[in-house]
Amino acid sequence: MGLTQRQEKIAGMVRSLGPITGDQIAERLNVTRAALRPDLAILVMSGMVEARPKVGYYYTGKNVMSMLTEQISRIKVRDVQSVPVVITASTSVYDAVVTMFLEDVGSVYIVEPAGILTGVVSRKDVLKVAMGGSDLHKMPVKVLMTPMPKIVVTSPDDSILTAAKKIIDNEVDSLPVVAIADHQETKAYEVIGRLTKTNIARLFVELGEGRGGEHYS
Repeated sequence: MGLTQRQEKIAGMVRSLGPITGDQIAERLNVTRAALRPDLAILVMSGMVEARPKVGYYYTGKNVMSMLTEQISRIKVRDVQSVPVVITASTSVYDAVVTMFLEDVGSVYIVEPAGILTGVVSRKDVLKVAMGGSDLHKMPVKVLMTPMPKIVVTSPDDSILTAAKKIIDNEVDSLPVVAIADHQETKAYEVIGRLTKTNIARLFVELGEGRGGEHYS
């Protein structure tokens, strides 16, 4: 979240002189009270400044960085997740490669017909097999997939910070977004989304440009 130059001046004024009324701020900046109303509303909604009737505006002690941190902490995986790319265990490695290329993804999730997650295959996995000279058309993808329960997953209700830390700590390109499902009387994961490094990077760009605040709050 970025502030305009005038909003930064107002915040600095409230921090050093507060409590201070809107009329006093307008007088010091040589503008009308009406002209300040949008700036003051943004500062109050952000939590940086608060207002008390008959007292004025006062500084809360929050800075832009702490406000950004609070905003990010409220964002959930479901707010930024994308559509998962899935195949079945019987799919050939060659077809898996074609799917990755067409969908422009670094990994695909292996699912059973009901959408239950059973494995994941990445470009690195495919590259290792291809370099070995194996016939990718005849090899089923289940031979080289990472199976459950070794797969790191995330929930749509997880915070984006928690999910991002999983991606970094486990050195993976993406996480399957899953929901708990009853499958053959055992607990299983149904794939309902995909969270990638690109999703997270796009989020930070939007926040940095001041876009997406209402959508993510």
